[in-house]
Amino acid sequence: MAPRHCCFLIRWLLLALALLAPPLQANEIQVSSTRVWPAPDYTRVTFESPQPIRHSLFTLDNPQRLVLDLEGVALNAALTDLAGRINANDPYVKGVRVARFKPGVVRLVFDLKTQVKPEAFTLAPIAGYGHRLVLDVYPLVPPDPLLAFLNRRDAEAATPPAAQPPAPAAPGADAAATGPQATPPATQKPEPAPSAKPAPRPQLPGSERLIIVAIDAGHGGEDPGAIGRGGTKEKHITLQISQKLKERIDAEPNMRAVLTRTGDYFIPLHMRVEKARRAKADLFISVHADAFIKPTANGSSVFALSERGATSVAARWLAKRENDADLIGGVNLGIKDPYLKQTLLDLSQTATINDSLKVGKSVLQQMGQVNRLHKNYVEQAGFAVLKAPDIPSILIETAFISNPDEEKKLRDPGHQDRLADAIVSGIRAYFAKNPPLAPAQVATTP
Repeated sequence: MAPRHCCFLIRWLLLALALLAPPLQANEIQVSSTRVWPAPDYTRVTFESPQPIRHSLFTLDNPQRLVLDLEGVALNAALTDLAGRINANDPYVKGVRVARFKPGVVRLVFDLKTQVKPEAFTLAPIAGYGHRLVLDVYPLVPPDPLLAFLNRRDAEAATPPAAQPPAPAAPGADAAATGPQATPPATQKPEPAPSAKPAPRPQLPGSERLIIVAIDAGHGGEDPGAIGRGGTKEKHITLQISQKLKERIDAEPNMRAVLTRTGDYFIPLHMRVEKARRAKADLFISVHADAFIKPTANGSSVFALSERGATSVAARWLAKRENDADLIGGVNLGIKDPYLKQTLLDLSQTATINDSLKVGKSVLQQMGQVNRLHKNYVEQAGFAVLKAPDIPSILIETAFISNPDEEKKLRDPGHQDRLADAIVSGIRAYFAKNPPLAPAQVATTP
């Protein structure tokens, strides 16, 4: 065959191969970022991109693996770097391998520490995020992080502590007793500091059993909450204050606290309510740091649930913003929420709201001694996180993180201490007048 004909044939074959070849990487979806959020309840992996990602998901045994195939996605650094984001302390994921499986498909193989029940779903762009593909890795047998707390609570309620002569507590003793959720002391000295935590107060009058307070640190994980002008994220402030609040409640002789989240991860709003009910809580407190379009807005607020709409336009706006946390944090809308079916016109709900208003007023009065009040009365709106029908529930906006002066205060550990002290004082004053019934009410998930 003449050389000229050979060159023509080669060019023709190259053109045909180019037409039959898969799309170039430049035409594939570029994953802009990946994030990993390990938590006691589940591990979440998020893939963010400018377009929705088609995917498929399945598990393999012997050994336990989870396979996620991403279609039409480029194999880039955002994906290959995912392996370095898996923490050795992750309760469910051991590691991940990422590679091109076949033309047009990137495969991720997650090596697991236990059998899992995975879920994958997509989220539309919202609040600065692009399209997101979310992978939630749940254990096949869900852990019960509250079991140890409940056992300890029952034991303490059944066996009152014996009277002991007063003695100075060793530095760090309370932090060790309350476990990893407590905030450890900043320093340890051979002698108690003058500013050490005061001795536990006498038993509240009329209270014959342990009082359980569920503390909900607002936002977390994919949902940062409001962000101040100085870059402070609400999710970090709420957790810091909640940990201080738990420490103080646990120091009370007849109170114990349980946190709905202990780290930086997202929990759907209805799961926060469910955790409080599982703990048989006598009170639910959701801690937040407010934000508004005007940086001059300031002051602390306390909210309760409303059956008849919000008490102000601002309260309605805030409730919508807080309820949008599920959309920002990422909730699988394909799963039905039993609490959404529950009517607010239940007889127990009205009584619960009345109690919520009472405890809210008590807390608000004490917070007014620490910070300016935005309103001098408890406001009401349709907050989803306050919809437990059998637990008095309040939402505390500690201050406006959107206000530069209050943002600085919220970052100050000393101011956080004063806020926690004020909230505990309000709780104590409420239960002194309204002791819980005995025995504790038993609530089960519908």
